[in-house]
Amino acid sequence: MKRLCKIWTGLYVMAALLLLCPVSVWSAESSSEPAEEKVDIREIVFGHIGDSYEWHITSWGDTHFTIPLPVIVYSRTSGWHVFSSTRLEENEGSYEGLSIAPAGSPYEGKLIEHDAAGNEIRPFDISITKVVLALLINSVLLTLIILYVARWYKRHSKDSTAPGGFVGMMEMLIMMVNDDVIKSCVGPKYKKFAPYLLTAFFFIFINNLMGLIPFFPGGANVTGNIAITMALAICTFIAVNLFGTKTYWKDIFWPDVPWWLKVPVPMMPFIEFFGILTKPFALMIRLFANMLAGHVAMLVLTCLVFISASMGPALNGTLTFTSVLFNLFMNALELLVAFIQAYVFTLLSAVFIGLAQEDHSHKEAKTIENN
Repeated sequence: MKRLCKIWTGLYVMAALLLLCPVSVWSAESSSEPAEEKVDIREIVFGHIGDSYEWHITSWGDTHFTIPLPVIVYSRTSGWHVFSSTRLEENEGSYEGLSIAPAGSPYEGKLIEHDAAGNEIRPFDISITKVVLALLINSVLLTLIILYVARWYKRHSKDSTAPGGFVGMMEMLIMMVNDDVIKSCVGPKYKKFAPYLLTAFFFIFINNLMGLIPFFPGGANVTGNIAITMALAICTFIAVNLFGTKTYWKDIFWPDVPWWLKVPVPMMPFIEFFGILTKPFALMIRLFANMLAGHVAMLVLTCLVFISASMGPALNGTLTFTSVLFNLFMNALELLVAFIQAYVFTLLSAVFIGLAQEDHSHKEAKTIENN
């Protein structure tokens, strides 16, 4: 246990040093640079948590190491455009009539085109952006992990000893989620929904963990992107409502309340129907906001070094030390949050699915049991 703690402490220190490496370089060189040069804190924070058409890895002096990504756009006026994102950089953000929307635009950071009147038009964009590439990498990584675990069980009989190491850890997580969350929340029909719920848990967990790694292929804020959390919430919405029982739909459109709450004004049916939409919305916002807030907090703490660079060596050194300590604490906390958010999303999804699986026999059994 002590050895494991030392390993994790070393990883935290390395992560913090890697995260603060560009900061330290800038601070050392700031004395020789002109006083009017300032670091754009907003660009640092929003550049990390936002999406982009290239993946910036690091900078060394004036040299920027980036991975160019394919831009795939369909315009109603000029058809399909497929090119590398380096074309945009070489032409100051514009290429083939397409350009990156400036700050203040409704489409800031996205590709746009202009009509004859000069209005901004958003084309059909299916480009492989930073978040999309990170999503693909993390999905492949998760697939390899699951196949590796499945291969171990295929090679060992049921009577063999319990697995240890990484396979044992994965078995512990799978059994915990399956027995403590899915089986207890969904009910007798839990096997039908276990594959989706287990996939959702590990998908969110692996993306949360990869987002905490400060270097490629980690660092992308996948679960802090509302489009990703919306897709996950829609999957839960479909699982809840597509497989809902007759009792579930009856309780929505004709709930067991006094008649004057249902006719002539269907107040309770309207509230129950509105609840169908608020449940996935809550799932979407909860995961998105928590993961986004964690990344922003760590970046703001890191930026203390930038802010205090011109305040003298004593204050800058103190705030730098404080920033490193708080970043170590935040990284440890975010490891816990990465698990908790995956667990909470799976738990709430299982609860919503379980509520939609109740029928009259189960409700009557519960009533008799309570009496």
